[in-house]
Amino acid sequence: MLKLRTMTEGHIGNDRDLSITQEGDKSITRVGGFLRRTRLDELPQVFNVLRGEMSWIGPRPEAVSLSQWYENQIAFYRYRHIVRPGITGWAQVNQGHVTNVDEVNRKLQYDFYYIKNLSYWIDGIIILKTIKVIISGFGSK
Repeated sequence: MLKLRTMTEGHIGNDRDLSITQEGDKSITRVGGFLRRTRLDELPQVFNVLRGEMSWIGPRPEAVSLSQWYENQIAFYRYRHIVRPGITGWAQVNQGHVTNVDEVNRKLQYDFYYIKNLSYWIDGIIILKTIKVIISGFGSK
């Protein structure tokens, strides 16, 4: 998965607490903060879409170490992987950035809602809400 580095090196580790980016995280660089607020850090993922590894819309991919931890801690978490991950998704436009396991559980419910109600209609709503999120900066870290 292609990503722009927006944090100082060595931030993501095996410990889930190190992997969840907190509000006002000091490891986010100045340029990284701008890229995250404007969502420009997601642009390289367009190449993942073009290569067929991702979709435009779907549950956001997680860091591998974080995803493995969630699968062990949160019932049914692995089922969010039955659809291709996306650049934007229902959880992102409705909840934004998560900072703890309770919020991850809520995000998972949004992902399951999207998977169960998969349609062009909901994709259209997500596209419109994504534009609003980009303009407003909702949920940026």
